[in-house]
Amino acid sequence: MSYGEHGGKTTVERLQGHAPTEGTNGSERRPAADTALELLVHGVGGTTPQDMLNDPRTVRIAGDDTAAVFRRADDAEAEEDAARRPEEHRGGPVPEAYVWCNLTSGNGSRALWLLLLPFMVVNLAHWMRPTVSDNRKRAVRLYGLLVRLAGLTLTVLLVAAACEVALDLTAWQCAGTRSCAEAHSWLGFLSPAVSDDSWWSEPGRRLALASSVPAALTALLWYLSHRTWSAYESQQPMERETEPDEETSRAGLGRPGFWYGRRLVARLRVAHTSAALLTIAAAVVTAAARHDREAGGPAALDVLGWLLQATLVLGAAVVLWVVCSRGRSEHFVDRQLDAALVRVLPLASLAVFALTLVHAGWSRPDWRSEHRLPGDATFGTLALVECLLVIALGVVAHVLYRAHPDPRTAMRGLAGPAVAMLACALGGVMSGGVSQRVADWLDGTGGTIPGPPVLLTWQASVIPPLLLVLLALVGWLARRTLVLRRTETAAVDRAYANEAKDATTTRRIASIRAMAALTDRAPRIVGVTSVVTLVLGGLALAGALATGETPARAADGTYPVVRGAAETAQALGSWLIGVGFILFVTWGRRAYKDRTARRTIGILWDVGTFWPRAAHPFAPPCYAERAVPDLTWRIVGWTKATGGRLVLSGHSQGSVLAAAAAWQLKPSVRRRVALLTYGSPLERLYGRWFPAHFGPAALSSLHRDVDCWRNLYRATDPIGGPVRLAGDCGPEVDREALEDPLAYGRTEQHPLPAPILGHSDYQADPAFAQERERLLARLTPGVPAPRPCCDPRSGPDEPQGPRTQPSPA
Repeated sequence: MSYGEHGGKTTVERLQGHAPTEGTNGSERRPAADTALELLVHGVGGTTPQDMLNDPRTVRIAGDDTAAVFRRADDAEAEEDAARRPEEHRGGPVPEAYVWCNLTSGNGSRALWLLLLPFMVVNLAHWMRPTVSDNRKRAVRLYGLLVRLAGLTLTVLLVAAACEVALDLTAWQCAGTRSCAEAHSWLGFLSPAVSDDSWWSEPGRRLALASSVPAALTALLWYLSHRTWSAYESQQPMERETEPDEETSRAGLGRPGFWYGRRLVARLRVAHTSAALLTIAAAVVTAAARHDREAGGPAALDVLGWLLQATLVLGAAVVLWVVCSRGRSEHFVDRQLDAALVRVLPLASLAVFALTLVHAGWSRPDWRSEHRLPGDATFGTLALVECLLVIALGVVAHVLYRAHPDPRTAMRGLAGPAVAMLACALGGVMSGGVSQRVADWLDGTGGTIPGPPVLLTWQASVIPPLLLVLLALVGWLARRTLVLRRTETAAVDRAYANEAKDATTTRRIASIRAMAALTDRAPRIVGVTSVVTLVLGGLALAGALATGETPARAADGTYPVVRGAAETAQALGSWLIGVGFILFVTWGRRAYKDRTARRTIGILWDVGTFWPRAAHPFAPPCYAERAVPDLTWRIVGWTKATGGRLVLSGHSQGSVLAAAAAWQLKPSVRRRVALLTYGSPLERLYGRWFPAHFGPAALSSLHRDVDCWRNLYRATDPIGGPVRLAGDCGPEVDREALEDPLAYGRTEQHPLPAPILGHSDYQADPAFAQERERLLARLTPGVPAPRPCCDPRSGPDEPQGPRTQPSPA
């Protein structure tokens, strides 16, 4: 990137925010010529400023290496040039690109964030609650509380799985078994038989040493959460006073504190960190206390064990109180920090953890590691609690939806509980799969160690049946695609009625249209998958509790077909987990290196990390808490300094950021802004899955408040779609679906075959320039006037007069 120089100052210094200058009377000095700005916001996958501005020479005028605003080099001083030479003013808008792709992409190491996928998914469930009225505040708080508790169980589940691998399978079972320890020489110093009862070979000391693995995992999660908060989400939103005509409760994304959740994230971070440390301490102290009670050891150790267990129960109660006592504060920017809680709770948990290590490491010469650690009850309790939380969440969501039903809402308001169920299932599969694979690696097929808790084996065994259900869903989608293709074939014939038809071309266009329409079937896929997952998870829990054996052993003595199915499911489930884990990481690395692969999964990842961390502090960071304040500051600074016209132009996920930034503006500034969206998932994805924040009421309020809003979409676009808002205040938002391809066959204007663009290159369509010019024509520079009521019958070519009036100056 090039950086301009002028008068000893860099372009960044001269144009940072276009800060206004003051005249002798204190009034703002504005450029004499009419100025217009088109602020472009790219979408999923990112792009370069050169591509966005269609110019190889660009300059960065604001921002840093993470997110920045760029202009063409020739436009670096466009406002000053227009003021000095108004007769040479070109009249068109100055294009300006906001590039935020570095907030969601980077080197291959970021693929490890995919391991935090269950945390991200449960955080999504928090934002999927149905639209509610003001008299349902208690139900809304209960909904948020249930999701936060589900997130807490996922943290405990992850750490418990790490304890199962490090403490139970490795330090307790394998190191305590001679044949297993001899097969893994690096465990020799922990084995009583191999090391001749060395100091580290006592079971308590083995557990204390192995506990460093889950403790390091906890420290890593805390570090990543704290570091990403400082890098991404610490940007404070713009201070603004509420205007008399402003309705702060109308749209949640317009509330002053929506994009600044420091207090809640800090509380959740210390609560989850403490819960993780207490989980490790419980795994260590429970084994030692059980031995002290059974062996009749020293009374002091027995008493200390009881005291430590009571302290752990008290600590768990404090953690639950912290998670339950406070939600988000969105109606104001909450800069307070519960300093005492943030400092004391982790330190107290760390002290209890250290004391349990000392207690377990005390010499007990007659202690031998036999069977498994008492982990079956832990994983069974977690699975039961998660199922109950999801069911309760479904009941609350159903009550909220019935109070304010909307047919466009995904799954009739049950999307949040369904997604929470999938998050719990992901956590269970990952924990059970890793435990099963480690057990197989340590023991092979020798059967010398008991292996992981039977519930984890049951959970891994339900993966093959779940895959069969998913294959059936894929078959249903394929059949649905064929049906849709026949319908779309007729639509393509009507759209290109005057063209000479070619069966191959028609079939290709119709197939792409049909596949793009499959996006609208996602609610059914998610719903069926979550219900099947809940049923299979319940069956796995019941089977483990009823038999106390793995599926293969539980099927002994039954019909041969039942026994064969159980053995196949158990073996295949373990194998699939190992392969899936490897594919998971490699796919993530490829997604951050390959632009095509990133675009494939980018929409799902960018949707997940768009939302603040309201339910889980260890979820991947929220890039919007940096991007939305960036856009807000830029819009306010430029309009205040120039008084010019501004078109906020967003593609794909960029349209969501543009809408969020527009909501954060004061109404007087918002009425100076026109919104142009294309390939936008605002209604098709966000409006259906997040109705409380992007539902019809919220989008209608944005339509009323901005000067004008136009939306472009294609039938071949699998992501973008119509906004479905009528022209009740100005022109309708949606333009008729754009033709794609632009030409069916070869024409004089298109001598070569035109490509099917789908989700890309909206700016190449002539409709884009037409709509931008119409938006600029509606905007008038100066002080915004009160918003007139518009004729709902007016069309896109019938503006109802200027929405602003000239400044008295």
